[in-house]
Amino acid sequence: MRQVILFKGEDGFWVAECPSLPGCVSQGTTKEDAINNIKEAIEGYIESLKEDSLPIPQEKFEAIALVV
Repeated sequence: MRQVILFKGEDGFWVAECPSLPGCVSQGTTKEDAINNIKEAIEGYIESLKEDSLPIPQEKFEAIALVV
């Protein structure tokens, strides 16, 4: 289970980012597309780490929402 941040980019696409996996970012034309794409990106990221015998970062689940 991974925390994902979802936001609308300047180009109108939905961007999905997994903070616990540095550089693991995807996008889609809809929220659903972005979520499906980030799931695939997370799976590929973790598989690549395993293939290279690298440690898989632990998920921290720390998030704060601020209104400024």
